[in-house]
Amino acid sequence: MNSQELSLSTCYFATFVAIFITSMKLTKYYLAAISAFVIWGFFSLALKPLHDYPSLDILFYRVFLCVVLMLVISFGFRRKIIKETVVYFKSLTLKQKRNLILLTLGGSILLTANWFIFIYVMNHISVKAASFAYLVCPILTTVFAFLILKDELTKLQWTAVGLSIFSCILLGYGHLEDVFYSLIVATTYALYLVIQKRNTTIDKFLLLTIQLIFTALVLLPFYPAYRGEVPTEISFYLYILIIAVVFTIVPLFLNLYALKGINSSTVGILLYINPIITFLLAIFYYKEEITVFQIIAYSILLFSIFIFNSHLFTKVRKIKFKKNAPVKGAF
Repeated sequence: MNSQELSLSTCYFATFVAIFITSMKLTKYYLAAISAFVIWGFFSLALKPLHDYPSLDILFYRVFLCVVLMLVISFGFRRKIIKETVVYFKSLTLKQKRNLILLTLGGSILLTANWFIFIYVMNHISVKAASFAYLVCPILTTVFAFLILKDELTKLQWTAVGLSIFSCILLGYGHLEDVFYSLIVATTYALYLVIQKRNTTIDKFLLLTIQLIFTALVLLPFYPAYRGEVPTEISFYLYILIIAVVFTIVPLFLNLYALKGINSSTVGILLYINPIITFLLAIFYYKEEITVFQIIAYSILLFSIFIFNSHLFTKVRKIKFKKNAPVKGAF
């Protein structure tokens, strides 16, 4: 594909995203979710340059740096929030405290597993396999949200889920190893999204800080035994800093914030933005091979996003109709 065709494809995708955002009336929760998944879509640009380093080392330094940065921000600028949260926690019943702790720590475990497996798949399997993980994830998120959170879906939304499943079958055909790893990555993040939907009572940034601290404490005993040689290249630490801030703290905060205003099923479907961008990078930037099945499958995914959120377009049309409707008695 030449540069002109690439530019045209990029324009089509950008136009789709622009129309999609505008049609949703630019609500802050949708914007937060979309922004998070757009950022994650470009994660490979920072992760791929570190493919020569062990996956565990990348995970270790990513988590440890995130914790340091978030602690500095929390205790330097957000002490009032911490004090208010402590007071709130003390006011809870014993059962409520237990549930809050389990939801928070459970989310940390799922997030840690997701990060490690994703890094391994991205750097040692393929970019497309990592992309496929986040194609399966929205389906699993929708199913888990339906079973666990009792999220209600319309027949049209179930149709969109069905189209997503069909596209994933097309993408997984003949790539069983990719499907195996992708299912593990997808399951851990889908469960994380569903669990965090129930964990909406405390400040999101503080919640994320606590989860990352717990993750760091879980990883710390393994660091001396499983770390590789201490990296000496400045570029390694620069990429880790970018990963920690741009591809971890910012999108995770946006993701948790989005869950305050929209349900897990919708966040799950919007997650398709991530693998679509990753897939485009795999083709045009990393020059990975592509089949006709994959082109058809990703086209179906784009269509399924539109179908799943079609009720939002209907609401916009109704609002516009009401605004333009003639007033009774007017000439």
